[in-house]
Amino acid sequence: MDTHVSIAISGCPEVHIAAHPKLDIARNSTSAVVLLGRAYWQQQPVTGSQLLQQLSEKTDISALYKELSGAFYLVVIQAGKPVLLVNDIMGVQSCYYALQQQVLYVGHSLRQLKQLGVHCSLNKQAIYNYIYFHCIPAPDTIYQQVFKLEPAYLIAVTTSGISDSTLLYSPDFNASTEAASQLQQQCLQQLDNAVQQHLAPDCGAFLSGGLDSSTVAGMVARHQQPAHTYSIGFKAKGYDETEYALITAKHFNTSHQVHYLTPEHAAEAFVKVAQYFDEPFGNSSAMAAYFCARFAKEDGRKVLLAGDGGDELFAGNSRYAKQKVFEVFANSPSVLQTTARALFVKTPLAKLPGFKKVASYIRQADEKLPLRLQTYNFITQFGRDVIFTESFLADIDPQRPEQLLKKRYEQCKSSDPVDKMLFLDWKFTLADNDLVKVSKMCELAGIEVRYPLLNKALVDFSCKVPADMKLPGQKLRDFYKKSCKGFLADETLTKEKHGFGLPFGVWLTDNAQLKTLALDALNAFRERNIVKTSLIDAAIEAHTNSHASYYGELIWILVVLELWLQAEEQELSDAA
Repeated sequence: MDTHVSIAISGCPEVHIAAHPKLDIARNSTSAVVLLGRAYWQQQPVTGSQLLQQLSEKTDISALYKELSGAFYLVVIQAGKPVLLVNDIMGVQSCYYALQQQVLYVGHSLRQLKQLGVHCSLNKQAIYNYIYFHCIPAPDTIYQQVFKLEPAYLIAVTTSGISDSTLLYSPDFNASTEAASQLQQQCLQQLDNAVQQHLAPDCGAFLSGGLDSSTVAGMVARHQQPAHTYSIGFKAKGYDETEYALITAKHFNTSHQVHYLTPEHAAEAFVKVAQYFDEPFGNSSAMAAYFCARFAKEDGRKVLLAGDGGDELFAGNSRYAKQKVFEVFANSPSVLQTTARALFVKTPLAKLPGFKKVASYIRQADEKLPLRLQTYNFITQFGRDVIFTESFLADIDPQRPEQLLKKRYEQCKSSDPVDKMLFLDWKFTLADNDLVKVSKMCELAGIEVRYPLLNKALVDFSCKVPADMKLPGQKLRDFYKKSCKGFLADETLTKEKHGFGLPFGVWLTDNAQLKTLALDALNAFRERNIVKTSLIDAAIEAHTNSHASYYGELIWILVVLELWLQAEEQELSDAA
């Protein structure tokens, strides 16, 4: 199989598209359209040829984009015009690109671009961003001058450079005046429609037992029998959720299977999982996603449906409710704020029991969104000067992560902080993190994954549900739960959120193989002079003696980074 397809049209930079079995290319003498993914135009499946015809009739790609949905990236090449590159509203279909030697390279993975000959040198700023976010948010990548397309973004490329990107999908969050009961009925129908559109013959579904995966599993069972569902279990207190998955499986009569993941399994696959990602990726639940997908593949499934997205559409994360509490003070009269600070923050009272909590509340409320969401970030907690070496910090912009967060937050057209946090999370929680995790781990397992809850019609619908209806007071997912009452089991509607979390911190304490692997990686990482050795020593000590879960996560992201860098160096050595 050829590594790429080259397209050269007069007046445009030459374009090299990485090969893919499902790549759809349509062209004539003056134009070309390249489509990768499952795309729909006016709710119907669309081909590259059909899009080429539509573009010949429309002068503005933004008009066409409004009627597009699905998971895709699109390259548009027209004689004498900049090459256009755009993707779906949630960035489900990954798209990487680089302009080098007046040639535009495009592919769905960084590995593909490297195979096409793209020069890739490590980006130290991206390493800082990785430790901040535990992933590397678009548009940056681990390589300098190589980029990832942000969700719903359009870029224009000429032989002289890449233009500023344009966000094509930023909904108005216009609150509907319809009765809550009517919206709830519409919600359930939209969920049904979304799952139907993503069904494949004899497909399966991830089932953690939470609201989202249970909804997807239930809708699959409506339309396909038997409905195959899969869960990962852990023999670790506080992590195993299989009882809730079984409730859903019984409620919808699915053909359900549970795979118990052990620390021995994790140790066996740790290096493979860490090194499979295109760039350092520190979400520890990747391991669980991989084993669940592999389990389904071994059971005969070719397609899995995932429940990612419901929390970010219908306000299901606890941080949304928590930030509403802080916003009460942040939006109070300035006189009240000044008086409260004088009484509780700038006096000895701030150190007394009871008053100490008040002072902490005021300090957090004084930090504006979205940066307030980073209160428990490792870099925020410890301070970058405690974490990183001076020589490393000299080459990076420590404000870059905050700039990315602020830019996205301020792009939201709603004034409600809940809507703005949801919009923020569409990128940073979904596109940059969860979707990368699940998509790459399914790819490693050899199975296709689809995300019905990120269906554009459902996303559009969620934007018309008022924020105070999604999250009245502190009631997470209140609207969604009411929409699904009578459909989901009552126990599912009342359970606390969890998911496929990995008890890595606990296992690191108990399993000698994992502990040796982690310590060896940490000792190797010391030599890179990225973080201070005192941080590594403190993390190991604190994990052992006090906070296994919290510091286990820090150890995980550092170990993953080291293992990924080792693979990168081995690749360079093999190529030399």
